[in-house]
Amino acid sequence: MRFLSAALLIPCAAIAAEGMWPLDNLPVSRLKAQYSFTPGRDWVDHVMRASARIAGGCSASFVSKDGLVMTNHHCAAQCLAQLSSAKKNFIADGFLARGRGEEVRCPEIEINRLERISDVTDKVKGAVAGLDGEAFKLAKNAVEAKLSSACVGAERETARCDVVDLYHGGLYHLYRYRRFQDVRLAFAPELAIAFFGGDPDNFNFPRYDLDIALLRVYENGGPARLKDFFPFSKAGAEAGEMVFVSGHPGSTQRQLTMSELETFRDVRLIGGLLRLAEERGILEQYGKLGPEAARIAENDLFGIENSYKALVGELKALLDPALMKYKQKEENELRAFVASRPALRARVGGAWDAIEKAQQVYREIEAQYSAIEQARAFTGRHFGYARALARGAEERAKPDADRLPEFNDSRLPEVEQRLFSTAPIYPEYETMRLTWSLTKMRELLGADDPFVRFVLGRKSPEQLAAEWIAGTRLGDPAVRRALWAGGKEAIAGSDDPFIKLASAVDPAARAIRKRYEREVEAVVQKNAELIAQARFARHGTSAYPDATFTLRLSYGEVAGWSEGGRKIAPFTDFAGAFARDTGADPFALPASWHAAKGSLNLAQRFDFATTNDIIGGNSGSPMINRAGEIVGLIFDGNIHSLGGAFWFDPRTNRAVAVHSGAILESLSKVYGATDLVREIMGQ
Repeated sequence: MRFLSAALLIPCAAIAAEGMWPLDNLPVSRLKAQYSFTPGRDWVDHVMRASARIAGGCSASFVSKDGLVMTNHHCAAQCLAQLSSAKKNFIADGFLARGRGEEVRCPEIEINRLERISDVTDKVKGAVAGLDGEAFKLAKNAVEAKLSSACVGAERETARCDVVDLYHGGLYHLYRYRRFQDVRLAFAPELAIAFFGGDPDNFNFPRYDLDIALLRVYENGGPARLKDFFPFSKAGAEAGEMVFVSGHPGSTQRQLTMSELETFRDVRLIGGLLRLAEERGILEQYGKLGPEAARIAENDLFGIENSYKALVGELKALLDPALMKYKQKEENELRAFVASRPALRARVGGAWDAIEKAQQVYREIEAQYSAIEQARAFTGRHFGYARALARGAEERAKPDADRLPEFNDSRLPEVEQRLFSTAPIYPEYETMRLTWSLTKMRELLGADDPFVRFVLGRKSPEQLAAEWIAGTRLGDPAVRRALWAGGKEAIAGSDDPFIKLASAVDPAARAIRKRYEREVEAVVQKNAELIAQARFARHGTSAYPDATFTLRLSYGEVAGWSEGGRKIAPFTDFAGAFARDTGADPFALPASWHAAKGSLNLAQRFDFATTNDIIGGNSGSPMINRAGEIVGLIFDGNIHSLGGAFWFDPRTNRAVAVHSGAILESLSKVYGATDLVREIMGQ
């Protein structure tokens, strides 16, 4: 990623369209100065309610009054995989419901619509004032549970409330969402066009992808009736036109300290890449057993390959000396500002050193924490269900404020949706993955580690994985439902091997979690909040907070870029897709596209690039113009944008979207989805 070094030599590189802005703190003066556009209250409220979030980690939008939701094919891939069978592969073959009655319910997708943001900073900070370590963490959990529970009230099934940490503890906001759990699949194209170009083209441009899926949210058995949704623009946006992305960026690390960035690089990225590379090999090998094995592994393999490429980009960024020098300069300037003000220095001066000490602890315990508490030792669906059941029984018996946060009353509908899922489970596949993860546990922690010896005893990973999966009944949703309803008594009386395993390892998991929360998380949260106060003293809230998988608006314009002496145009077209077609995967267009070629407008713009600031989690975001019309659907960034986790370069960072006209043209002429086109166009 050599382009970073040159970019960082330019002072004030982080200007222009940088920023993923909360809707209650938009850069109104910048928008007015740069684009003569001032978003009014009604415009902002409408954008908020027409935008959507897929709870598992993607963005989406409402595109009709009857609850139609637009997102990416890869964001709906879990649903497509879970609906598939040996007879019908929804991912590879695509799907079209010819009427509402043919729409198929997704087993696990939850869609959220943001309805209200409240500032609860004083309440959270008041609850943790003067506390450290475990006391700080427990008090924070308790106040957040209380605020979330009061926000949800009696509407647990249809409302969701999250306390959101902004500016790393500088502010705390309470987000209230409308929760939709009856989500049905209406349309998805074939994988060959949704991910045309495959891994070679991933995070690159030019692109020729129809990465779209259409879902529908239902209420009381019928399509939800919505007042707020985005209409479509068939013409799309022109080069140089201002566009907005309204989505849910997952996580950025632009405000981390140097010690946090170094730990992120050395532990999360390097360790994560080594694990992903090995897991990719294991799944590829499994897929060679036959077509059905390949289908079963397909969605997990896609996720691993996508994550691997993204983490490689982030690692290259953090290995660039110029970027680290730039970050060090930022930190030095803030520390100098703090040192120059005695009152601020007394309160904040030690924060960086405290965070660095916490990073040292994290490096010591990360292997145990990830293997035991994060359950990397026990990859697969069965252990995930068992832990949710065993912990859920224990936690639900406590007052809400005393529970682990993931079992607060306000979050139980999400837990229950996953637990009671009708998604199929494949024992042979699960055995292979569990064998591998148990083997990795022994490799990383050591054969003589007490936890490893406790889990494995005198048996091999292969023997245990085969025994446990042969003996479990947790693949049956009815069994899981009965155990959940039975609570602690049912768990204690269960002889299921995974329930016994989850219960047996829970003391060790809770112990390492408690140490992590006490010596790492609480220290970082408390001191990052102090650093945030220093930033506020210096800049106010004129800066945007790091991404937190909450609704943000980014602005930019349709533009290509220059690289290596050549100009990269912002648009591709249908003709380019056919020209790129080789007939061999991953550059093979589906038969449906070849059949429709004669009727297609080959000059139709297909994908395009813009200067919008996005990151992972923005997949599925609507791209809109100033009139609030959809001009595109975000599905990727270019290779340069992978360093966007840590900084933004307006000259080369690009968001990549499917053109609104391409969506309408292909729905109509390739797939014959005329009813959906009429619905989207409000006809």
